[in-house]
Amino acid sequence: MKKNLDLLFAHATLITMQGEGTGILEDGALGVCGSRIEVVGPSREVLAAYTADRLIEAEGKALMPGLIDAHIHTGDGLLRGVSQDLDNWMQHGLWPFEQELRKDPDAVRKGSMLNILEALKAGTTTFCDFDTPMTEIVQNHIRLGTRARVAELISELPKENRTALGELYQFDPAEGDRKLRRNLRLCEEWNGAANGRITCMLGPQGADMCSRELLEEVREAAARLDTGIHMHVAQGDRETNQMQLRYGKRTIPFLDEIGYLTPRLMAVHLTEATDEETRYLAGKGAGMVLCSGSIAIIDGIVPPAAAFLQASSRLALGSDQAPGNNCSNMFNEMKFTAILNKCKAGSPAVFPAWRVLRMATIEAARAIGLGQQIGSLEPGKKADLLLIDLTQPGLSPVIQAPVRNIVPNLVYSARGSEVEMVLVDGKVLVEDFRVQGIDEKQVVREAQLAADRVAQRAVQPFAAIPATPLRGMMQRGEL
Repeated sequence: MKKNLDLLFAHATLITMQGEGTGILEDGALGVCGSRIEVVGPSREVLAAYTADRLIEAEGKALMPGLIDAHIHTGDGLLRGVSQDLDNWMQHGLWPFEQELRKDPDAVRKGSMLNILEALKAGTTTFCDFDTPMTEIVQNHIRLGTRARVAELISELPKENRTALGELYQFDPAEGDRKLRRNLRLCEEWNGAANGRITCMLGPQGADMCSRELLEEVREAAARLDTGIHMHVAQGDRETNQMQLRYGKRTIPFLDEIGYLTPRLMAVHLTEATDEETRYLAGKGAGMVLCSGSIAIIDGIVPPAAAFLQASSRLALGSDQAPGNNCSNMFNEMKFTAILNKCKAGSPAVFPAWRVLRMATIEAARAIGLGQQIGSLEPGKKADLLLIDLTQPGLSPVIQAPVRNIVPNLVYSARGSEVEMVLVDGKVLVEDFRVQGIDEKQVVREAQLAADRVAQRAVQPFAAIPATPLRGMMQRGEL
């Protein structure tokens, strides 16, 4: 007697991510029971053994694991495009908008919802969301049905930070303690929520923004809670200067000294890390999150991901933030990663499409501590899936032999609009290219109203920024 499933995809090209490559199975089938994958195999064999409440004939389509955005600040979703094409991205552009945004929790929530919606439609099923107030933002993930590994931004910077460029930051220990307690409450209230879709980490914003004492308290709390640490590491020359001024050493040697370089650490960016520092961090078991698009736009730099891969495969990709990257789309991120690293190395053979696809799926899952649950199509894993229409113009034609072109086209050609269906935890969140159970246009309308409100309040503080190139761009009609 055949076993009955909730959902069965048949005659798809399966991109399983099993093994060391992409694990492609032509004319494959996958069955879902509850929140998990029940069976993966050739269509003929699976159809002979299983029936389903819903059968999806998926010829001309690819079925693959959901994409993982391992570093994103969804709360900045309203600030897309306000601070581009300039040096000192934060000080000369973003800061007045950011300051006004954070005074308006409703605007943060509306921007976050827009950001998550954008990413979900383009196939992101898991978000490592690093923001504040995360106790509010996490409810957007609950509402939309996405998987989220969340952390609250922890720093000792005072609410009104008036430190001039190049000066040593002043710390407010009470503010640092308040933010740590908020992160701990997040863990208490939300870790394991929504059938385990929500998991929590601790989120020191950066070694330059926290005292040694606070960092050590975070490390001890992470060990006690048996969770990870999501942290910007060596993210720019500003951080390097602060670390040299305060501790007389660079970030990675300092973190090694205080016991941070362990598998618990998700080290984000490594913008200013040397190849030697990066290999050392990788050898200690820490994961790296590479945000190629954001760092290229903000800093004009390609971080040392190639050096990291010499010592570890725990390399994940992240989109970072709307005002930095302008785009919450992991297909875009994969393309940036491949192309920029080829240019940096002066070789078209480095960062091939198959490897970059692994960085957005199985290697990302391992890097963020969820490798046993997601990242590949295997029986027993969570049914976080994408069905991609290969008949869309940008992915056509499909060639299977003598050279298969599906994976290169997904990395170099796909825009995310080819994602026809998205499942998380076995539940259909996107069908026929539309998010289910939500009014997308209403989300956009509410975000626009909130953005108008924030932008209006930012007019005066923006006018006070000395020598920002953005003012000249506006006057010359370049923006």
